[in-house]
Amino acid sequence: MDLSIAQMMTMQQDLYARHAGQWSPPEPEYGKEFMLYLVEELGETIGILKKKGAKAIVDDPLTRQAFLEEMADVLMYYHEILIRFHVSPEEISAAYIKKHNRNMGRDYSGEYAKLYTGGDNIHG
Repeated sequence: MDLSIAQMMTMQQDLYARHAGQWSPPEPEYGKEFMLYLVEELGETIGILKKKGAKAIVDDPLTRQAFLEEMADVLMYYHEILIRFHVSPEEISAAYIKKHNRNMGRDYSGEYAKLYTGGDNIHG
């Protein structure tokens, strides 16, 4: 099975419909809350990595299951954020492809070298 962005967003909309009276509306002013929830869930994945280690995530079925559950929560909140900002699956897909294509042509080593040696450094 391989879920598409559209399928995941539809699943979140279905979940919202089930809890509409209890959850904040899918509107932009509530997007910040869901960004914080996403970060919290990401922190839980980091906690598993810190406490159990990368090898356990790969080799231990229980650790892997816990890690994947938290990563699924991250994705769920990610899609909640997109929904709250009225982003369509097509929009995020186009942005992702555009960014990927840009990244494919980047010189990361050169960019970081300039950043940390003072050349073209906009941060300092």
